[in-house]
Amino acid sequence: MSAITPEIVAQHGLSADEYKLVLEIMGREPNLTELGIFSVMWSEHCSYKSSKKWLKTLPTKAPWVICGPGENAGIIDIGDGLAAVFKMESHNHPSFIEPYQGAATGVGGILRDVFTMGARPVANLNALRFGSPDHPKTRHLVSGVVAGIGGYGNCVGVPTVGGEVNFHSSYNGNILVNAMTVGVARADNIFYSAAAGVGNPVVYVGSKTGRDGIHGATMASAEFNEDSEEKRPTVQVGDPFTEKLLIEACMELMATDAIVAIQDMGAAGLTSSSFEMASKGGMGVELELDKVPMREVGMTPYELMLSESQERMLIVLVPGKEEMAKAIFDKWELDFAVIGTLTDSGRMVLKWHGEVVGDLPIDPLAAASPEYDRPWEPTPALPVLTPADVEEKPWGEALSTLIASPDIASRRWIYQQYDHMVMGDTAQRPGGDAGVVRLHGSNRALAMTTDCTPRYVAADPVEGGKQAVAEAYRNISAVGGLPLAVTDNMNFGNPEKPRIMGQFVGACQGMGEACIALDFPVVSGNVSLYNETAGQPILPTPAIGAVGTIEDVDTMATVAFKGPGESIVVLGGVAGEQGWLGQSLYLRELCGREEGAPPPVTLAVERAAGDFVRAQIRASKITACHDIADGGLLVAVTEMAMAGDYGAMLAIEGPNLHASLFGENQGRYVVTVRESLLPDLLAAARAAGVEAQTIGTTGGFHIFLNGEQGPALADLRAGFEGWLPNYMAAEA
Repeated sequence: MSAITPEIVAQHGLSADEYKLVLEIMGREPNLTELGIFSVMWSEHCSYKSSKKWLKTLPTKAPWVICGPGENAGIIDIGDGLAAVFKMESHNHPSFIEPYQGAATGVGGILRDVFTMGARPVANLNALRFGSPDHPKTRHLVSGVVAGIGGYGNCVGVPTVGGEVNFHSSYNGNILVNAMTVGVARADNIFYSAAAGVGNPVVYVGSKTGRDGIHGATMASAEFNEDSEEKRPTVQVGDPFTEKLLIEACMELMATDAIVAIQDMGAAGLTSSSFEMASKGGMGVELELDKVPMREVGMTPYELMLSESQERMLIVLVPGKEEMAKAIFDKWELDFAVIGTLTDSGRMVLKWHGEVVGDLPIDPLAAASPEYDRPWEPTPALPVLTPADVEEKPWGEALSTLIASPDIASRRWIYQQYDHMVMGDTAQRPGGDAGVVRLHGSNRALAMTTDCTPRYVAADPVEGGKQAVAEAYRNISAVGGLPLAVTDNMNFGNPEKPRIMGQFVGACQGMGEACIALDFPVVSGNVSLYNETAGQPILPTPAIGAVGTIEDVDTMATVAFKGPGESIVVLGGVAGEQGWLGQSLYLRELCGREEGAPPPVTLAVERAAGDFVRAQIRASKITACHDIADGGLLVAVTEMAMAGDYGAMLAIEGPNLHASLFGENQGRYVVTVRESLLPDLLAAARAAGVEAQTIGTTGGFHIFLNGEQGPALADLRAGFEGWLPNYMAAEA
């Protein structure tokens, strides 16, 4: 056995101090297999060593929360004996290196996190961030990632119902691919990962183990450099057809009483799954690695423990149930092997053809991984821009430019590659404020969304963190859903830099404040750090995934205008003199500036407006609803007009018209209402303390403002629908 040198330690991503701790825990020098296990278990990706301190400050409890952070996915009670199980997770580094497989295996991994808990996946979503459209790699990455998400999700038979996409130069060398899955389980039949029962068999099921993905977790915990292209072997390879078989086999086994504990093999593969199961249950494990099903010859214990081959699960069975369980997996043509037993030693003993090749204490490695209180500094406050600080452009030209800009233009080219109708329960397709999926066999539904505005977070991490949560809350409210809980995906740069760590701390503070004010606890999540290339960090991107319930899907709201002659009402105010143009898309796309403080979030206003909107939707008092976000009021109205193919005749006067039309003030919605019901709506808003202002009526084929005819819907739609397909069809 070769000696462990400082160079080998560094190659495994461990610092000198961390290796010193390894020696203290082991009481001796580890062998290479043992060092590899420490390396992946203590990687940022698996141990959250830089983020744990701050994640603990997030609110995670509510009467409807069944299981918060710490398991494979979060679980909430959604009534009628059912639970929603959901989580979001990153596959950023692999997707930059190999976009198709990186994105595909991101989808596969998050699906396993959900069905491991006993839930049948009912929907996928994603949150994608790409570099500048004029960067030479962006088209290639967009094409590969979208194809990978569609290829895996479509084949496994789970609809992709929502998501978001941003373009910004900060992602040129480090894209973000965050995948979310929502599943439904019986609330009384949920499965957990804590191992129990000395002598109980440990069973490996699914695909065979290969050499793909070895050190994937370590690679995902380091900055990129010019050699990153050479890391392709650390990217896993997915097989959605096998995943579909694995879902069905696990669901069939879960209908029996055979399972004690179950865990998917995700990052760090067999290492993380076995250590986490044993640690949570206070058990020891003895594994016979030569019994692991292998698809490549000559594999070593080191490779078997660190491989991140996909579509694999680890199960602790009730003794005597092995043959019954094997028959199920044989039927679904999946591998099944008893590879070990539980012990009371508190140690992980690895054997290879009878010889001990690894012997490690479980808790010091799994539960006592390093936890850093890294130095951090707050982001300096940026000046507030007044409307007078921003040039006023002709409103029609500004609208046409914004509606066809990369961050607002239609994502139809993307979501048409996803099957969003498979399973037959999708009630609202991509393109609206939130995806809606009917709870099978009922008239109830789940509403779900992913949201974040990274430019706000970069400018003010606290307000940006609040806004990400508040926009998720608004998007679910805008379809008539009651927002219940959040999953997060915290994408940031190098936490060893105090400025970056300060962004993370600020975002956690803002998110926590919003979650408390909105009764919107965090039940699961993922942290992805070191998203930098050659020292250039991404915009801080704390993506929020959220889930809520709709009691009667027939009352669900959509964004489309439903007919002519209806009143258009802004809830939350037109803004006028206080129109917020700092960090707005108007400022960036029309004036070429990225500056100023972002719009502040007033959580009491968000709560009141959301409660009011939901009540009006449930009572069928409004005919369409859309939250106001990127691009401001006029963009929101235009999106509603294009969706319904009815124009709008607006009356919005006063100074600083550009701030009224394009300011991105928070806590606002546009709704339409039949003229006969308008007085009732305005009276109800007053009673609820929600500002409401009638700004026009629906009809015609143009956007009119104060009597001036603006762009035709057909021309606006051509720009809106055309930008992305035209961009993807163009030569790089």
